Amino acid sequence: MNSTATVHNVIIVGSGPAGYTAAIYLARAGLKPVVVAGALTPGGQLINTTEVENYPGFPDGVMGSDLMESMQRQAERFGAEIVFDDVESADLQGELKSVHLSGGQDLQTRTVIVATGSNYRHLNVPGELEYSGKGVSYCATCDGFFFRGKPIVVVGGGDSAMEEANFLARFGSSVTLIHRRDEFRASQIMVERTRENPKINLLMNTVVERINGDGKGVTSLDLRNTATNETSKIEANGVFVAIGHVPQTGFLGGQLDLDDHGYIRIDETSTGATRTSVPGVFAAGDCADAIYQQAIVAAGSGCRAALDVQSYLEDIPEGI
Repeated sequence: MNSTATVHNVIIVGSGPAGYTAAIYLARAGLKPVVVAGALTPGGQLINTTEVENYPGFPDGVMGSDLMESMQRQAERFGAEIVFDDVESADLQGELKSVHLSGGQDLQTRTVIVATGSNYRHLNVPGELEYSGKGVSYCATCDGFFFRGKPIVVVGGGDSAMEEANFLARFGSSVTLIHRRDEFRASQIMVERTRENPKINLLMNTVVERINGDGKGVTSLDLRNTATNETSKIEANGVFVAIGHVPQTGFLGGQLDLDDHGYIRIDETSTGATRTSVPGVFAAGDCADAIYQQAIVAAGSGCRAALDVQSYLEDIPEGI
């Protein structure tokens, strides 16, 4: 490493609720955090969300992009530096860490908070991208209310799909759960609960071939039966895709312990609950959370990571 390069106290990789919350706390503590926010879509998944109605403090709701811009301004107000670039790789071993950006810059730091989040798995069918936010959603608790009294489709076969179908049954005129196999991956209790719900219809051995709309919103789906190859169409105004998430941890190059699904393992059983397997490296938000995947939970974990970083830095010599 270049010994004359600036050594930062902390670099935060990711600019969603976890990353910006950590930056706010660390900046207020005078630690001058650097947030690597991404080159194209800083702000995480909420940037692509229309109205957020379940984030505390906004009784009339708030646009996802507005919420993240407010968090960014708040972090900058206290002295956080925002770098709009992507992390290509990182060297996390040793007392000093190095983060390599796609623009060619190398940043040195004493600590790193990984807050890169996760992406929803997509169906990758025609119409999905076009109607994302216009009928296609990946979060029932975020968007279910908008489809009150309308036909809804849920795609998936795991516990999360079952949970979303039962939740959405409160709002939709009907809910159709579509699964590509003849058996569910979900737990038996969730399957039974879903089967017993009179508002939920199950379509097995079925895949979505296309999502149709009128330019303003979703109107129907083209389906195919995987056993018979027969095609059909179903009317729907809301399509909720619940086929899992992909944590954004590939750039780590195997340096941190991950679970079987690629989420960062953290020490949640003790103080320093956001610590990873490498000293001086912490994780917050959806990249370390396979369960909740909510903005308010991510923000809370960002706070915890910031406090853990402060504690860590207090215990190491300033010359490092």
